Amino acid sequence: MLSIIKNISQPFDASTKLYSDSRWWLGMLLVTGLSVIAIASSKLQIMQSAQFSSLTIGIVLGIIVGNSFFSRIATHTDVGVDYAKSILLKAGIILFGFRITFAQVADVGWQGLVIDMVMLAGTFILAIQLGKRLFKLDEQTTILIGAGSAICGAAAVMATEPVIKAQAHKVSVAVATVVVFGTISMFAYPLLFTYMGLGEHAYGIFVGSTIHEVAQVVAAGSTVSEYAADTAVIEKMLRVMMLAPFLVCLSFWQSKKGSAISKGANIQGNILGITIPWFAVLFIVASGFHSLSVISEVATNTVIWFDNILLTIAMVALGLRTHIGAIRQAGIKPLLLAGCLFLFLTLGGYIINIVISALFCGIPI
Repeated sequence: MLSIIKNISQPFDASTKLYSDSRWWLGMLLVTGLSVIAIASSKLQIMQSAQFSSLTIGIVLGIIVGNSFFSRIATHTDVGVDYAKSILLKAGIILFGFRITFAQVADVGWQGLVIDMVMLAGTFILAIQLGKRLFKLDEQTTILIGAGSAICGAAAVMATEPVIKAQAHKVSVAVATVVVFGTISMFAYPLLFTYMGLGEHAYGIFVGSTIHEVAQVVAAGSTVSEYAADTAVIEKMLRVMMLAPFLVCLSFWQSKKGSAISKGANIQGNILGITIPWFAVLFIVASGFHSLSVISEVATNTVIWFDNILLTIAMVALGLRTHIGAIRQAGIKPLLLAGCLFLFLTLGGYIINIVISALFCGIPI
């Protein structure tokens, strides 16, 4: 019992020391200032037309600053930057749950659920096999690219990072692949719509179950119709909800392999030798709380607005800790892996969508 009380009290003791450290305040000031620039830039017409979110702009801006003058002030700001990259990231993932309700899951039915489950499992398993066996990539890079492609792009990459303790440059590489191939999907899908032989509802399910980012899903769906966009977003949100159980399963897998995962993380626990990412559990709790509609729509929108700020700050901090030299060393292999996953999502996803839809509708294949 004493050990439990001691473990609980440690974060509070650490926080007291943290807030009295000038490096924390200066670091937070730096990442917040850059985040304001990123969010303001995302409002520009050219950025909105390209569907570049503040998260994408934030990591790019962070990389630019991180590889220019940041090295001169790093020793004065490192505590705040690392706090944003770790604690604020997890807080942002938790609040991400307020974008989803369980009712949205019910709207797409069992068909949408099964399609998402098959796509998630198929994409991630393929990533592990190709990444480690064919491209000989390290496990962290492979997992991050697989998670980003399989679930929800940059948000999934960021949520996976604290579970596997990935290095900053590997996270940046994974996010870059999501941006590249997600953007290709965003423009290619509407052009191919007339040749797919899909109705608007089926097209929306296909878009939501295969495109990387939520913003990219909205763009690809709305180009066809508002109904297709609504269906695509609901299917995508269902896919996003799978992030939490995915992280728990990933943590279990890592524990079984004996991977070194910190026992002292503020919002992670260890039960029976399995490291549980508590921020993923709280993500589901937030979704459930949102489903109950106990807070007003205005309050929910405020939470989502604040969450976007937290995630942007985390992306900026991640960019600041990313060195271009390390990305160059990664080479073309991560891009090739992401490209193979893109082909599976597009071509394989199209076939999987048709087969599962036919099975649910009782149509002979």
